[in-house]
Amino acid sequence: MRNTARRAVQVVCVLTTASLLAACGAGKERPSEDGTAVGVTDTTIKIGAHFPLTGPAAPGYSEIPSGHQALYEYVNDNGGVHGREIEMVVKDDAYNPTNTSAVTNDMILQDEIFAMVAGLGTPTHRAVVQRLNDDGIPDLFVSSGSLQWGDDPATSPMTFGWQPDYEIEGKIIGQYVKENMPDAKVGLFLQDDDFGEDGEKGARQFLDSQIVDVQKYTPGGSTDFSPQMSSFKSKGVDLVLGFNTPSYTALSQIAAQGVGFKSKWFYSNVGADPALVGGLLASMTKGKIPAEQGVKLMDGMMTTEYIPGVDAPDDEWVKLWQKVWDEYSKKGSEKLTNYRIYGMSQAYTFVQALQANGKDLTRESIVETIEKEGASFEGPGLAPFRFSEDSHMGISGASVVELKNGAAEPLTPVLVTDIGDAPIEEDDSAASDAPPASGLPE
Repeated sequence: MRNTARRAVQVVCVLTTASLLAACGAGKERPSEDGTAVGVTDTTIKIGAHFPLTGPAAPGYSEIPSGHQALYEYVNDNGGVHGREIEMVVKDDAYNPTNTSAVTNDMILQDEIFAMVAGLGTPTHRAVVQRLNDDGIPDLFVSSGSLQWGDDPATSPMTFGWQPDYEIEGKIIGQYVKENMPDAKVGLFLQDDDFGEDGEKGARQFLDSQIVDVQKYTPGGSTDFSPQMSSFKSKGVDLVLGFNTPSYTALSQIAAQGVGFKSKWFYSNVGADPALVGGLLASMTKGKIPAEQGVKLMDGMMTTEYIPGVDAPDDEWVKLWQKVWDEYSKKGSEKLTNYRIYGMSQAYTFVQALQANGKDLTRESIVETIEKEGASFEGPGLAPFRFSEDSHMGISGASVVELKNGAAEPLTPVLVTDIGDAPIEEDDSAASDAPPASGLPE
């Protein structure tokens, strides 16, 4: 990554919040000395992102930025976007909101990024979303399905989601269970924040009468979930819906085995990567559950899917990602994973937005471009984007799948909906059979 000279003088303001925003030009385009947007030159665009590169959330999530960087290098080697190369600054927040605030401050003031792209985490990104919006910095394609990234553009005009939000995922899961498992006694295993709350909200639209127990966990808190699993067992739960991250999928399975709790499991997409969970089970049990057995343990579990993954090697999009990864991965021994595919897919959307924006790039113009043209963006997503002036929500749906031998087998067509009481409908119109021949957005 190139080192570029800082072009703007940093001003430190010690004022009240209101006067600070006014004095530092919050919410307005702040040009650099040569008249371009901060973070943009005639030849480069600098963006930033915060990810848990270390700590309990690092498994899986730490791989996402490497997918971004591989695709950007591919784009750069093919002429960039309107003659500009993309430079990505990635900083470790260890999934700690305090750290997220600190590294975001560094990226704004020291690295002088043009935009935040794909910052990860519901509790972590919540800590910086207001700062980014107050400073008028595009906050694009957050790596989280929280409603707060897209359902209120008036409050957060610079922020956009990317993946399906947790409420519509909960709706799709809830409808499937009601139609196919109407007698199930459902227990909810929830991350105690917007992730769990939004998922529960969607699921309860269909399953309120079937839910017999709700158990929650705090990220970074206790890792012994025997009490939660024992509660499910005592309530007669025979289907657990989990809105949790991958580490807690593994921990819930270990605890369930420990207390003799047997159930069907339906994890949200976030926590259901078989290869990662299998590896976590092996490391957490110090090999008592080998990784291969951990993957096998997930056979029969259900989840959702909204982009093709490594279990679909013949998919044309996955072929493109594999080609890019083989050529641009920094460590040749590392494999393409679903998390790297997620990063490349996000990066493709960002490149598409830059292409649509045109040569004259400002912070306001990229937001306007996504609002006006984002709903028609193409890519590997199975369902359309919902981007508009009134909604900054991301992908609008998913299919329900069952895991077998580490691969996803579809149980439903692509199901599309929106938040609230919007109906759930079949819609595969967004599924693009193949990327452009160049591998770049047209």
